Amino acid sequence: MGRLKMRIFIFFLALLWAPFAVAQNAPIDADTQSRLNEIYISTTDLSDVTAQVENGVVTLSGKIANSDLAKDAVGIADAQTGVIYIQDQIDRVLVADSNVVSALDSLKKDAADILQALPIIGLALLILLLFIWLGGVIARREKFWSRVATNPFLGDLLAQTMRIICIIIGLIIALNLLGAQAMIATILGGAGVVGIAIGFAVRDTLENYLASIMLSLRQPFRAGDHVLIGDRAGKVMRLTSRATILMTLDGNHLRIPNSTVFKAIILNYTTNPERRFDFELGIDAADDPVAAMQVGLDIMAAKDFILSEPAPSAGISNVGDSNIVIKYLGWIDQKNTSFGKARSLSIRGVKDALETQGFSLPEPIYRVKLDGVGGAALDLKPVGPSSEPKVISDLDQVFDVKPDQGIDEKVEQELADLDADNLLDDSKPTE
Repeated sequence: MGRLKMRIFIFFLALLWAPFAVAQNAPIDADTQSRLNEIYISTTDLSDVTAQVENGVVTLSGKIANSDLAKDAVGIADAQTGVIYIQDQIDRVLVADSNVVSALDSLKKDAADILQALPIIGLALLILLLFIWLGGVIARREKFWSRVATNPFLGDLLAQTMRIICIIIGLIIALNLLGAQAMIATILGGAGVVGIAIGFAVRDTLENYLASIMLSLRQPFRAGDHVLIGDRAGKVMRLTSRATILMTLDGNHLRIPNSTVFKAIILNYTTNPERRFDFELGIDAADDPVAAMQVGLDIMAAKDFILSEPAPSAGISNVGDSNIVIKYLGWIDQKNTSFGKARSLSIRGVKDALETQGFSLPEPIYRVKLDGVGGAALDLKPVGPSSEPKVISDLDQVFDVKPDQGIDEKVEQELADLDADNLLDDSKPTE
């Protein structure tokens, strides 16, 4: 009950004090209104603006040429002491003379500022051109970059990087001279965003470019090496900044992107000249497989093109219903012997030796049923010349087992004719 009485007392006290407060603010409002109107009248652009002040609230009215002048009028009112709130009731009208004069004045001011800044602009441009020239001079020092980098590709990459760094430094110094430090941050921020967007857009190209750098550093093969990259085989011709060029064994050019080469499984037949071949032959299930293995090993050991170390070997690969499959293995030197020819002659020699020693090489058996044909009606005599095969006992002397040099000669001729950069360097160690 006591609190309610206190609130009623304060309410009536406020009602009694209000007239005195208004009367006290009246002189301040009058002074503010008088000063604002004097300021507006004293200016040419704001002479049509009038101000009315009541209880600290300023109401601006009148006509004005453009919105920028209206903002100036509001700013002048806001700077006065005792102003609580500003009501902007100014009419924005298009006055041709005023707008044209204002625009011309602005152009004159801008032109004067540009003329005044021409010396500093010229100096900034001169510094930028100087750094561009310096970057070009540094990038053209091919001998220096060839000594610094491990290969020409990396040297060119470092040279171009230094050129870009010089241009960026020159641009930053030029903008600092012009007082455009904020623009530097904007440019760098925009460049970062643009760089990320471009990175996503050309991700495959960048991946291929980085793979080229790694391959040029690691040197996984030499020019002329016989390699198997994934499922693609051929002789290496050259490594460029975009692709690895192979010549297939049938004489065609094969271009493989370096990103694929870098991620692929690479089998290099040339790195180790010793290579093993194998083949399988089946004998009758009733024959002795160990004896057949020994016959084959003796024949292979007697051939000059098969290495004695590692020595040939043999083993039972599979046992079928009617035969035993024996697997024979031998080693050759690829520098002196053709892999395909050596394998072919070895198969022929072991097969003939097994047959000579009385081993049977089972063949598939087919049962043919002939309806309506008697046995007497069939003439099973051979027709024409004798069907006996002509056997050449000394076949190793007939066939030259030396490797075929045709593809190697084509690769050398292509490398001699093509005037192109090759990132493969024989003086660098391979991986």
